Amino acid sequence: MADLDHALPWLDALKWDNDGMIPAIAQDAAGRVVMFAWMNRESLEETVACGNAVYWSRSRRRLWRKGEESGHVQRVLNIRTDCDGDVLLLSVEQAGGIACHTGRASCFFNELQGERWVPVDPVLKDPKEIYK
Repeated sequence: MADLDHALPWLDALKWDNDGMIPAIAQDAAGRVVMFAWMNRESLEETVACGNAVYWSRSRRRLWRKGEESGHVQRVLNIRTDCDGDVLLLSVEQAGGIACHTGRASCFFNELQGERWVPVDPVLKDPKEIYK
């Protein structure tokens, strides 16, 4: 694996997949991973320009400005990449403390217990109240 090429312009230094995407992990300032999503060049450029997380929604096939419906925007504190330049890590301030569409703080709320996935984090707000 090649290291990140620091001589290239910042977007060109990244390793985009065949669909022009790069995985992005969002974590809060305390270090808790709150979600995973995909970004393309346009969403990453907009994220940097506006300061709020913008992802690419593969299901909607369009830019997804996190919090556009729920109000749970993610203010980006900093962006890092791994040594290979093929994964992004966003440190975010999560508005409302809710990152997941299920009304939980994190999308990573299911824990493997034995041979079952068990939801271990509480619902902070009913999704019916979030998405009207």
